[in-house]
Amino acid sequence: MGISQRREREQEQLRRKIFNAASELFAQEGYQNVSMRKIAERIEYSPTTIYLYFKDKNELLKFICEETFAKLGEEIRKISEPETDNIEALRKGLHAYVNFGLAHPNHYEVVFNMSIFNQPHDEEYSYEGSMGQRAFDYLRSQVSACVVAGKLKKGDVDAMSQTLWAGIHGVVSLLNNHLDFPFVEKDKLIGELIETMIKGLRE
Repeated sequence: MGISQRREREQEQLRRKIFNAASELFAQEGYQNVSMRKIAERIEYSPTTIYLYFKDKNELLKFICEETFAKLGEEIRKISEPETDNIEALRKGLHAYVNFGLAHPNHYEVVFNMSIFNQPHDEEYSYEGSMGQRAFDYLRSQVSACVVAGKLKKGDVDAMSQTLWAGIHGVVSLLNNHLDFPFVEKDKLIGELIETMIKGLRE
């Protein structure tokens, strides 16, 4: 490995450390209560180092959102696209979403429960064309394919897609944030929820 390749790898590793530390702090303490200095202290670097990678906290937050949405979309496509049955592809996509949210609770909390749209930005974060829109559009395309194939009842595809998203978002948030609640076995709960929603859209 050459010097330039090694330097690029080290830079990417540091960028990832910043990303993970910021996600954890934003989720635990709230965006407004976290400074770039606090993030730097968490990874034991100077704030100046972080500014070499992100110009400010807003840019870092937007990067976390875009990166998380991109990974989420990638996970859903990787699991559901090989499936030829439309309903099974939708089912696997919904499971992939839930599993991603449970595997990355800090990132999920920042992206979906803090809401980037409610943060004070120098520049407004646009949903249009974002990775968040692409991730949701993939879910919508799965629902649309099921409707066209006659696997789901005809109806408002946007409303149906948002209903499914609201349901799976709810179970991720509950499982991530209410650890003391006596939930039934996790996989059973997730499976029952997804099957109930799909059944409701088929009838």
